[in-house]
Amino acid sequence: MQTVSGRRASFGDLPVPSDAEIRKILVQRIDEYRQSVGIVVGMLGPTGRRIVSCGALEKDDPRPLTGDTVFEIGSITKVFTALLLTDMVQHGEVALSDPVATYLPAQVTVPERNGRQITLQDLATHRSGLPRLPSNFKPKDPSNPYADYTVEQLYQFLSTYELPRDVDSQFEYSNLGFGLLGHALERRAGMDYESLLRTRILDRLRMSSTRIVLSPDMKARLASGHNGKLERVGNWGLTTLAGAGALRSTANDMLTFLAANLGDTQPPLSAAMTAMLRVPCPTGRESAIGWRTVTLDGIFARDGHYIVWMNGGTAGYRTFLGFDPKARAGVVVLANAFSVSEAPSGIEDIDDIGLHLLDARFPLNQRPHEQNTN
Repeated sequence: MQTVSGRRASFGDLPVPSDAEIRKILVQRIDEYRQSVGIVVGMLGPTGRRIVSCGALEKDDPRPLTGDTVFEIGSITKVFTALLLTDMVQHGEVALSDPVATYLPAQVTVPERNGRQITLQDLATHRSGLPRLPSNFKPKDPSNPYADYTVEQLYQFLSTYELPRDVDSQFEYSNLGFGLLGHALERRAGMDYESLLRTRILDRLRMSSTRIVLSPDMKARLASGHNGKLERVGNWGLTTLAGAGALRSTANDMLTFLAANLGDTQPPLSAAMTAMLRVPCPTGRESAIGWRTVTLDGIFARDGHYIVWMNGGTAGYRTFLGFDPKARAGVVVLANAFSVSEAPSGIEDIDDIGLHLLDARFPLNQRPHEQNTN
Protein backbone atom coordinates (compact mmCIF):
# COMPACT_ATOMS: atom_id res chain seq x y z
CA MET A 1 0.00 0.00 0.00
CA GLN A 2 1.52 3.31 -1.07
CA THR A 3 0.86 6.90 -0.18
CA VAL A 4 -0.01 9.22 -3.05
CA SER A 5 1.54 12.69 -3.51
CA GLY A 6 2.73 12.69 0.09
CA ARG A 7 -0.79 12.14 1.42
CA ARG A 8 -2.04 9.14 3.31
CA ALA A 9 -3.62 6.31 1.40
CA SER A 10 -7.14 5.31 2.34
CA PHE A 11 -9.36 2.31 2.96
CA GLY A 12 -12.40 3.48 1.04
CA ASP A 13 -13.27 6.81 2.70
CA LEU A 14 -11.12 6.16 5.78
CA PRO A 15 -7.54 7.55 5.86
CA VAL A 16 -4.72 5.12 6.61
CA PRO A 17 -1.54 6.06 8.51
CA SER A 18 1.71 5.91 6.59
CA ASP A 19 4.49 3.50 7.51
CA ALA A 20 6.32 6.35 9.26
CA GLU A 21 3.26 7.20 11.35
CA ILE A 22 2.80 3.57 12.36
CA ARG A 23 6.46 3.17 13.21
CA LYS A 24 6.28 6.26 15.42
CA ILE A 25 3.49 4.63 17.43
CA LEU A 26 5.47 1.40 17.80
CA VAL A 27 8.69 3.17 18.80
CA GLN A 28 6.79 5.06 21.50
CA ARG A 29 5.20 1.86 22.84
CA ILE A 30 8.53 0.01 22.96
CA ASP A 31 11.15 2.65 23.79
CA GLU A 32 9.13 5.14 25.84
CA TYR A 33 6.16 3.28 27.29
CA ARG A 34 8.10 -0.02 27.56
CA GLN A 35 4.94 -1.90 26.71
CA SER A 36 6.65 -4.61 24.67
CA VAL A 37 10.00 -5.84 23.42
CA GLY A 38 8.75 -5.98 19.83
CA ILE A 39 5.59 -5.30 17.85
CA VAL A 40 4.63 -6.28 14.30
CA VAL A 41 1.76 -4.57 12.49
CA GLY A 42 0.25 -5.97 9.30
CA MET A 43 -2.21 -3.94 7.22
CA LEU A 44 -4.41 -5.05 4.36
CA GLY A 45 -6.45 -2.91 2.00
CA PRO A 46 -7.70 -2.61 -1.57
CA THR A 47 -4.19 -1.75 -2.79
CA GLY A 48 -2.38 -4.60 -1.08
CA ARG A 49 -0.71 -5.52 2.17
CA ARG A 50 2.24 -4.19 4.13
CA ILE A 51 4.22 -4.97 7.28
CA VAL A 52 5.63 -2.45 9.76
CA SER A 53 7.65 -3.66 12.72
CA CYS A 54 9.78 -2.37 15.57
CA GLY A 55 11.83 -4.06 18.26
CA ALA A 56 13.29 -7.55 18.57
CA LEU A 57 12.47 -11.21 19.07
CA GLU A 58 13.92 -11.04 22.56
CA LYS A 59 15.69 -8.58 24.82
CA ASP A 60 19.31 -8.18 23.70
CA ASP A 61 18.59 -10.19 20.54
CA PRO A 62 19.68 -8.22 17.44
CA ARG A 63 17.37 -10.08 15.04
CA PRO A 64 14.54 -7.84 13.80
CA LEU A 65 10.89 -8.79 13.71
CA THR A 66 9.32 -9.49 10.32
CA GLY A 67 6.02 -10.58 8.88
CA ASP A 68 7.19 -14.18 9.30
CA THR A 69 8.03 -13.93 13.02
CA VAL A 70 5.97 -16.40 15.05
CA PHE A 71 3.86 -15.32 18.04
CA GLU A 72 1.39 -17.04 20.33
CA ILE A 73 -1.98 -15.59 19.28
CA GLY A 74 -3.99 -16.71 22.30
CA SER A 75 -7.73 -16.20 22.04
CA ILE A 76 -7.63 -15.33 18.34
CA THR A 77 -7.64 -19.14 18.18
CA LYS A 78 -11.34 -18.87 19.10
CA VAL A 79 -12.07 -17.36 15.67
CA PHE A 80 -10.62 -20.47 14.04
CA THR A 81 -12.61 -22.75 16.34
CA ALA A 82 -15.77 -20.85 15.41
CA LEU A 83 -14.89 -21.13 11.71
CA LEU A 84 -14.52 -24.87 12.13
CA LEU A 85 -18.03 -24.85 13.55
CA THR A 86 -19.62 -22.87 10.71
CA ASP A 87 -17.73 -24.87 8.09
CA MET A 88 -19.02 -28.11 9.58
CA VAL A 89 -22.51 -26.57 9.61
CA GLN A 90 -22.15 -25.71 5.92
CA HIS A 91 -21.29 -29.36 5.21
CA GLY A 92 -24.23 -30.67 7.24
CA GLU A 93 -22.03 -32.38 9.83
CA VAL A 94 -23.39 -30.40 12.80
CA ALA A 95 -26.03 -27.74 13.43
CA LEU A 96 -25.69 -24.61 15.55
CA SER A 97 -28.71 -25.77 17.54
CA ASP A 98 -27.17 -29.15 18.37
CA PRO A 99 -26.70 -29.74 22.12
CA VAL A 100 -22.99 -30.11 22.84
CA ALA A 101 -23.90 -33.22 24.82
CA THR A 102 -24.59 -34.93 21.47
CA TYR A 103 -20.84 -35.02 20.78
CA LEU A 104 -19.64 -36.10 24.22
CA PRO A 105 -19.57 -39.57 25.78
CA ALA A 106 -22.95 -40.75 27.10
CA GLN A 107 -21.69 -40.87 30.67
CA VAL A 108 -20.94 -37.12 30.68
CA THR A 109 -23.76 -35.01 32.09
CA VAL A 110 -23.71 -31.51 30.59
CA PRO A 111 -25.45 -28.95 32.82
CA GLU A 112 -28.76 -27.52 31.67
CA ARG A 113 -31.36 -25.23 33.20
CA ASN A 114 -35.13 -25.07 32.93
CA GLY A 115 -35.06 -27.76 30.28
CA ARG A 116 -32.70 -25.75 28.03
CA GLN A 117 -29.54 -27.54 26.90
CA ILE A 118 -26.25 -25.83 25.99
CA THR A 119 -25.90 -25.75 22.20
CA LEU A 120 -22.88 -25.33 19.96
CA GLN A 121 -24.03 -21.77 19.18
CA ASP A 122 -24.27 -20.96 22.90
CA LEU A 123 -20.64 -21.98 23.30
CA ALA A 124 -19.54 -20.01 20.21
CA THR A 125 -21.24 -16.79 21.39
CA HIS A 126 -20.21 -16.99 25.08
CA ARG A 127 -23.82 -17.39 26.17
CA SER A 128 -23.69 -20.92 27.60
CA GLY A 129 -23.75 -19.94 31.26
CA LEU A 130 -20.42 -21.70 31.79
CA PRO A 131 -17.74 -19.73 33.69
CA ARG A 132 -14.51 -18.38 32.26
CA LEU A 133 -12.62 -21.35 33.70
CA PRO A 134 -13.75 -24.52 35.48
CA SER A 135 -13.54 -24.66 39.27
CA ASN A 136 -11.22 -27.69 39.10
CA PHE A 137 -8.70 -25.75 37.00
CA LYS A 138 -5.72 -25.92 39.38
CA PRO A 139 -2.48 -26.02 37.38
CA LYS A 140 0.63 -27.56 38.88
CA ASP A 141 2.72 -25.02 36.96
CA PRO A 142 1.10 -21.54 37.02
CA SER A 143 3.51 -20.39 34.30
CA ASN A 144 1.94 -22.94 31.92
CA PRO A 145 -1.56 -23.18 33.37
CA TYR A 146 -3.47 -25.11 30.69
CA ALA A 147 -0.91 -27.83 30.02
CA ASP A 148 -2.08 -30.38 32.60
CA TYR A 149 -5.86 -29.90 32.43
CA THR A 150 -7.23 -33.24 31.28
CA VAL A 151 -10.29 -34.45 29.42
CA GLU A 152 -11.26 -36.38 32.53
CA GLN A 153 -11.20 -33.18 34.58
CA LEU A 154 -13.34 -31.44 31.96
CA TYR A 155 -15.93 -34.20 32.06
CA GLN A 156 -15.91 -34.26 35.86
CA PHE A 157 -16.54 -30.53 36.02
CA LEU A 158 -19.39 -30.62 33.51
CA SER A 159 -21.06 -33.49 35.32
CA THR A 160 -21.12 -31.65 38.66
CA TYR A 161 -21.61 -27.99 37.70
CA GLU A 162 -24.90 -26.14 38.20
CA LEU A 163 -25.60 -23.23 35.86
CA PRO A 164 -26.19 -19.97 37.80
CA ARG A 165 -28.64 -18.60 35.20
CA ASP A 166 -30.57 -19.63 32.13
CA VAL A 167 -28.67 -20.61 28.99
CA ASP A 168 -28.49 -17.76 26.41
CA SER A 169 -29.61 -15.16 28.97
CA GLN A 170 -26.30 -13.31 29.33
CA PHE A 171 -22.87 -12.88 27.75
CA GLU A 172 -19.98 -14.25 29.83
CA TYR A 173 -16.60 -14.70 28.19
CA SER A 174 -15.57 -18.33 28.62
CA ASN A 175 -12.30 -20.01 27.76
CA LEU A 176 -13.90 -23.17 29.09
CA GLY A 177 -16.80 -22.82 26.65
CA PHE A 178 -14.58 -22.48 23.59
CA GLY A 179 -12.29 -25.24 24.77
CA LEU A 180 -15.35 -27.47 25.10
CA LEU A 181 -16.53 -26.43 21.62
CA GLY A 182 -13.18 -27.38 20.07
CA HIS A 183 -13.24 -30.68 21.93
CA ALA A 184 -16.76 -31.49 20.73
CA LEU A 185 -15.86 -30.69 17.10
CA GLU A 186 -12.75 -32.86 17.16
CA ARG A 187 -14.79 -35.73 18.54
CA ARG A 188 -17.37 -35.24 15.80
CA ALA A 189 -14.67 -35.19 13.11
CA GLY A 190 -12.71 -38.11 14.55
CA MET A 191 -9.37 -36.32 14.61
CA ASP A 192 -7.40 -34.14 17.01
CA TYR A 193 -7.98 -30.38 17.06
CA GLU A 194 -4.82 -29.34 15.21
CA SER A 195 -5.29 -31.95 12.48
CA LEU A 196 -8.87 -30.77 12.07
CA LEU A 197 -7.72 -27.15 11.74
CA ARG A 198 -5.08 -28.05 9.18
CA THR A 199 -7.46 -30.13 7.10
CA ARG A 200 -10.44 -27.78 7.15
CA ILE A 201 -8.83 -24.31 7.28
CA LEU A 202 -5.07 -23.87 7.36
CA ASP A 203 -4.08 -26.04 4.40
CA ARG A 204 -6.98 -24.73 2.33
CA LEU A 205 -5.83 -21.14 2.90
CA ARG A 206 -2.13 -22.04 2.60
CA MET A 207 -1.40 -20.80 6.11
CA SER A 208 1.73 -22.87 6.63
CA SER A 209 3.00 -20.85 9.61
CA THR A 210 -0.12 -21.23 11.77
CA ARG A 211 0.19 -24.25 14.02
CA ILE A 212 0.00 -25.51 17.60
CA VAL A 213 3.01 -27.83 17.40
CA LEU A 214 5.92 -25.83 15.99
CA SER A 215 8.17 -27.18 13.26
CA PRO A 216 11.93 -26.59 13.64
CA ASP A 217 11.63 -23.72 11.16
CA MET A 218 8.82 -22.07 13.14
CA LYS A 219 10.77 -22.50 16.40
CA ALA A 220 13.66 -20.60 14.81
CA ARG A 221 11.26 -17.74 13.98
CA LEU A 222 9.49 -17.69 17.36
CA ALA A 223 9.55 -14.39 19.25
CA SER A 224 10.18 -14.97 22.95
CA GLY A 225 7.34 -13.96 25.25
CA HIS A 226 7.74 -11.39 28.04
CA ASN A 227 5.61 -10.34 30.99
CA GLY A 228 4.60 -6.80 31.92
CA LYS A 229 8.03 -6.20 33.46
CA LEU A 230 9.61 -7.29 30.17
CA GLU A 231 11.06 -10.40 31.75
CA ARG A 232 11.19 -13.47 29.50
CA VAL A 233 8.53 -16.11 30.16
CA GLY A 234 7.91 -19.58 28.76
CA ASN A 235 5.36 -20.57 26.15
CA TRP A 236 1.97 -22.03 26.95
CA GLY A 237 0.76 -25.44 25.90
CA LEU A 238 -3.00 -25.97 25.65
CA THR A 239 -4.23 -29.53 25.25
CA THR A 240 -7.81 -30.32 26.31
CA LEU A 241 -8.88 -26.67 25.93
CA ALA A 242 -6.85 -26.07 22.76
CA GLY A 243 -9.82 -24.49 20.97
CA ALA A 244 -9.67 -21.56 23.40
CA GLY A 245 -6.15 -20.35 22.64
CA ALA A 246 -3.48 -22.82 21.48
CA LEU A 247 -2.43 -21.40 18.09
CA ARG A 248 0.83 -19.71 17.07
CA SER A 249 1.03 -17.67 13.87
CA THR A 250 2.63 -14.81 11.96
CA ALA A 251 1.50 -11.43 10.67
CA ASN A 252 1.71 -12.69 7.07
CA ASP A 253 -0.52 -15.68 7.80
CA MET A 254 -2.98 -13.47 9.68
CA LEU A 255 -3.15 -11.12 6.68
CA THR A 256 -3.92 -14.13 4.50
CA PHE A 257 -6.74 -15.02 6.88
CA LEU A 258 -8.06 -11.43 6.85
CA ALA A 259 -7.96 -11.38 3.05
CA ALA A 260 -10.07 -14.53 3.00
CA ASN A 261 -12.60 -12.96 5.37
CA LEU A 262 -12.78 -9.89 3.14
CA GLY A 263 -13.37 -12.07 0.07
CA ASP A 264 -10.22 -10.93 -1.73
CA THR A 265 -9.07 -14.45 -2.54
CA GLN A 266 -12.44 -16.13 -3.15
CA PRO A 267 -11.62 -18.78 -0.56
CA PRO A 268 -13.41 -22.11 -0.32
CA LEU A 269 -14.39 -21.10 3.21
CA SER A 270 -16.18 -17.88 2.22
CA ALA A 271 -19.68 -19.18 3.02
CA ALA A 272 -18.60 -20.33 6.49
CA MET A 273 -16.85 -17.01 7.15
CA THR A 274 -19.95 -15.07 6.14
CA ALA A 275 -22.09 -17.27 8.37
CA MET A 276 -20.02 -16.25 11.39
CA LEU A 277 -21.49 -12.73 11.12
CA ARG A 278 -25.09 -13.68 10.39
CA VAL A 279 -26.09 -14.11 14.01
CA PRO A 280 -27.11 -10.91 15.83
CA CYS A 281 -24.00 -8.80 16.32
CA PRO A 282 -24.56 -6.44 19.26
CA THR A 283 -21.94 -3.78 19.88
CA GLY A 284 -19.52 -3.63 22.77
CA ARG A 285 -18.45 -6.86 24.46
CA GLU A 286 -21.11 -9.01 22.85
CA SER A 287 -20.07 -11.60 20.31
CA ALA A 288 -20.91 -12.90 16.87
CA ILE A 289 -19.78 -16.47 16.12
CA GLY A 290 -16.21 -16.25 17.39
CA TRP A 291 -15.76 -12.56 16.57
CA ARG A 292 -16.65 -9.38 18.44
CA THR A 293 -18.01 -6.27 16.78
CA VAL A 294 -17.62 -2.62 17.71
CA THR A 295 -18.82 0.80 16.55
CA LEU A 296 -17.63 4.21 17.68
CA ASP A 297 -20.45 6.25 19.28
CA GLY A 298 -22.77 5.35 16.43
CA ILE A 299 -20.49 6.89 13.79
CA PHE A 300 -19.92 3.60 12.01
CA ALA A 301 -23.59 2.72 12.25
CA ARG A 302 -24.50 5.88 10.33
CA ASP A 303 -21.97 5.57 7.51
CA GLY A 304 -22.07 1.80 7.23
CA HIS A 305 -18.77 0.98 8.92
CA TYR A 306 -18.25 -1.37 11.82
CA ILE A 307 -15.22 -3.31 12.96
CA VAL A 308 -15.10 -7.06 13.41
CA TRP A 309 -12.29 -8.02 15.76
CA MET A 310 -10.75 -10.38 18.29
CA ASN A 311 -7.76 -10.15 20.59
CA GLY A 312 -5.60 -12.61 22.44
CA GLY A 313 -3.26 -12.74 25.39
CA THR A 314 -1.06 -15.42 26.90
CA ALA A 315 1.63 -15.06 29.57
CA GLY A 316 4.06 -13.45 27.14
CA TYR A 317 2.09 -12.12 24.17
CA ARG A 318 -0.70 -9.74 23.24
CA THR A 319 -2.43 -9.84 19.85
CA PHE A 320 -5.19 -8.11 17.86
CA LEU A 321 -6.96 -9.05 14.63
CA GLY A 322 -9.68 -6.94 13.01
CA PHE A 323 -11.30 -5.81 9.78
CA ASP A 324 -13.81 -3.32 8.42
CA PRO A 325 -15.99 -5.15 5.88
CA LYS A 326 -17.18 -2.01 4.09
CA ALA A 327 -13.72 -0.47 3.73
CA ARG A 328 -12.27 -3.90 2.88
CA ALA A 329 -9.48 -3.18 5.34
CA GLY A 330 -7.78 -5.39 7.91
CA VAL A 331 -5.15 -5.02 10.61
CA VAL A 332 -3.15 -7.44 12.73
CA VAL A 333 -0.99 -6.37 15.68
CA LEU A 334 1.34 -8.88 17.37
CA ALA A 335 3.40 -8.04 20.48
CA ASN A 336 5.78 -10.25 22.42
CA ALA A 337 4.87 -8.98 25.87
CA PHE A 338 1.66 -9.21 27.85
CA SER A 339 1.32 -5.88 29.64
CA VAL A 340 -0.77 -6.15 32.79
CA SER A 341 -1.15 -4.04 35.90
CA GLU A 342 2.57 -4.17 36.75
CA ALA A 343 3.54 -2.71 33.37
CA PRO A 344 5.48 0.57 33.74
CA SER A 345 3.36 2.21 31.04
CA GLY A 346 0.04 1.63 32.78
CA ILE A 347 -1.30 0.51 29.37
CA GLU A 348 -2.68 -2.98 29.46
CA ASP A 349 -3.20 -3.98 25.82
CA ILE A 350 -2.58 -3.19 22.16
CA ASP A 351 -6.20 -3.27 20.99
CA ASP A 352 -6.18 0.51 20.71
CA ILE A 353 -3.42 0.35 18.07
CA GLY A 354 -5.43 -2.03 15.89
CA LEU A 355 -8.66 -0.06 16.22
CA HIS A 356 -6.87 3.25 15.59
CA LEU A 357 -5.22 1.94 12.44
CA LEU A 358 -8.60 0.79 11.13
CA ASP A 359 -10.05 4.21 11.91
CA ALA A 360 -8.25 7.15 13.52
CA ARG A 361 -11.44 8.15 15.35
CA PHE A 362 -10.56 5.41 17.82
CA PRO A 363 -8.01 7.15 20.10
CA LEU A 364 -4.68 5.71 21.08
CA ASN A 365 -4.17 4.96 24.77
CA GLN A 366 -1.91 7.24 26.73
CA ARG A 367 0.01 6.85 29.95
CA PRO A 368 -2.17 7.75 32.94
CA HIS A 369 -0.24 10.95 33.67
CA GLU A 370 -0.71 12.08 30.06
CA GLN A 371 -4.49 11.77 30.10
CA ASN A 372 -6.60 14.88 30.41
CA THR A 373 -8.07 14.90 33.92
CA ASN A 374 -10.16 18.06 33.51
